[in-house]
Amino acid sequence: MDSVGGDCIPWCVRYADGGGLTAAGRLRRESVRMQAAELFEQEIRPPEVARRLRVSVKSAYQWHQLWRDGGREALASRGPSGSRCRLFPRCLEKPSAYLDEGPAAHGWVEDQVWTASRVATLIGRKFHLSYSVSGAPRLMHRLGFSPQVPARRVAERDEQAVTAWKGTVKRTALSHIRW
Repeated sequence: MDSVGGDCIPWCVRYADGGGLTAAGRLRRESVRMQAAELFEQEIRPPEVARRLRVSVKSAYQWHQLWRDGGREALASRGPSGSRCRLFPRCLEKPSAYLDEGPAAHGWVEDQVWTASRVATLIGRKFHLSYSVSGAPRLMHRLGFSPQVPARRVAERDEQAVTAWKGTVKRTALSHIRW
């Protein structure tokens, strides 16, 4: 399937590391497993491997089992975890276009908040992909975004204090988003 709109739908603030492990993080973990493989080849037992590499004994035993069954290749990184993203990689390069336009630009004029339901609907409209209401936040999290406004307000909320604070703080373009 091809993207009709050409962009993805971000809805929150991006994590510094993109959410989950970065490629560098996966490489770093793989390096530790390869060091473990070298130690296993020297017939060093898993508890000692765990101590030397500063990992859990459980991980060392799991790695040892993998190494015994499949060698060093079994300890290689398998890439990012989770299911494959249904949006094309070119869609992930421009994650803020629809969000910047706001919900009103896409037909939601009653209020200016992005909800999980709206994000799922927008994905369906723009990309012809069906995402569930629970799947839309997972997709956004995978892209490195997090919700910014809670769905419910606390009973002790002081509206005057909130209004005063909002007047003193420079608001970002993404402060109107919730899920």
